[in-house]
Amino acid sequence: MEALVKFVQDEFVTKKDFPEFGAGDTITVYYEIREGEKTRTQFFRGVVIQVKGTGLTKTFTIRKMSGTVGVERIFPINLPALQKVEVNKRGAVRRKRIYYFRGLTGKKARIKEKRH
Repeated sequence: MEALVKFVQDEFVTKKDFPEFGAGDTITVYYEIREGEKTRTQFFRGVVIQVKGTGLTKTFTIRKMSGTVGVERIFPINLPALQKVEVNKRGAVRRKRIYYFRGLTGKKARIKEKRH
């Protein structure tokens, strides 16, 4: 059964080429929003909290601060409305899932930039 699911995913679902990113990276996601018959592109810029899953079932969670309120959004990697992903900064963190980032405020909420 698992082989059948993998075969269908490989054959029929189109793969998108996005840059590699991980937890701690600051990225901008451009996605399409349909409102009635009109479509527009909106972006969501924030820090990647986690990357979950493998292959076509991969999802990633982004957190941004909107005023004083934290907003998180989960994007599937093969979402048809996803247009583009830009990596703005590479973050130097030690963990794959930085849930502790939710509790930090002010200067403690900064992530060091990774040196290339």
